[in-house]
Amino acid sequence: MAEKPTRMSTQIPDDEDIQKEDNIRCLTLLGHFGFDCLPHQLMNRSVQQGFFFNILCVGETGIGKSTLIDTLFNTNLKDKKSSHFYPNVGLKIQTYELQESNIQLNLTVVKTVGYGDQINKEASYQPIVDYIDAQFESYLQEELKIKRSFVDYHDSRIHVCLYFISPTGHSLKSLDLLTMKNIDSKVNIIPLIAKADTISKNDLQKFKCKIMSELISNGIQIYQLPTDDEATTHVNTSMNGLLPFAVVGSMDEVKVGKRMVRGRQYPWGVLQVENEDHCDFVKLRDVLLYTNMEDLKEQTHTWHYERYRCSKLQKMGFTDVGAGNQPVSFQEIYEAKRQEFLDQCQREEEELKQKFMQRVKQKETAFKEAEKELQDKFEHLKRVQQEETMKLEEERRQLEEEIIDFYKMKAASGALQTQGCTNIRKDKDPHIQVQQPW
Repeated sequence: MAEKPTRMSTQIPDDEDIQKEDNIRCLTLLGHFGFDCLPHQLMNRSVQQGFFFNILCVGETGIGKSTLIDTLFNTNLKDKKSSHFYPNVGLKIQTYELQESNIQLNLTVVKTVGYGDQINKEASYQPIVDYIDAQFESYLQEELKIKRSFVDYHDSRIHVCLYFISPTGHSLKSLDLLTMKNIDSKVNIIPLIAKADTISKNDLQKFKCKIMSELISNGIQIYQLPTDDEATTHVNTSMNGLLPFAVVGSMDEVKVGKRMVRGRQYPWGVLQVENEDHCDFVKLRDVLLYTNMEDLKEQTHTWHYERYRCSKLQKMGFTDVGAGNQPVSFQEIYEAKRQEFLDQCQREEEELKQKFMQRVKQKETAFKEAEKELQDKFEHLKRVQQEETMKLEEERRQLEEEIIDFYKMKAASGALQTQGCTNIRKDKDPHIQVQQPW
């Protein structure tokens, strides 16, 4: 720390005042004030709070995503091997707390699962796009809260996408081009040639040129290392010319001479992971962790997230300028949108009322027609019943008359039959006297 100031005074000589734009005056300070220690304060606070970094690994199953992450951080993250038999593309999210010296890093690794294993690969990129947008949306919702708590908020926005390219040696697959085309405006893409030890050096260089040519011809934007910082201009310029990085990952230690190195043992020799003549692993590690981690996070916030935020707010109807390109405050836009929303609600309410009344009238008309129809049917059935009753009464009357006539005829027939029998007896015996009924 600097010594405490013993004198706190300023000298403002009129002749030495430097006038800049907007009438800003540069003054010469006499004495020590202490604000030159601000970088130390920021550093101490950052160390206390810790750092965070979010990596998205996109690549086919078994291409070496987990092995490379383990090799990058020299830690066995204990990730299970993925299967080739997932019906759809998924994402595996894991968070780790790493510490180097007194610096703590909260690392989130998101890996694709089942990527490239489906027969129909047209929508394989969609879960990746949805996840990236979901993290932007979550951060935007936290920003729009009345009571925000960014100190405790876990920022899950993806800072870099390591896209693993199969070492075919020919060209990019259509799935690679389709996926990178859909995510290049949402995340910093660093293309990697995985398992680069399967390609010779000459073929590897040709493959790199072919990949970059296809990316440019298809309009795919990958992460370009910044060259505006004098401390890293030379290194980043040379690194930009080496993209895509050809990497090999391994946690196995192999003896080379008298020392143990991380690498892969083959019958024809040893591939050393940290040997820059063998692969670009060290270059990738320096780009991610040593020189450009903060730039990746800054690019994510100031470029990709701002693009999402701008698009989202524009869809909601917010704008920076109004009629005549005059600046409009957020409150004015909110009040206008609120009034527009209330007017719309009122219009919809009136429309619903009218529709409701119209339906009520239609139902009343339908009920009246149904009632009239039922009444007419009832009257018709009543008349039919009355006619049937009268018909039955008439038939009953006729039946009774027929019964009376039948009994009369029966009585007459009985009398005639009795008289006939009597006459027959007289004819046979004339002495028989007929007994008179009286």
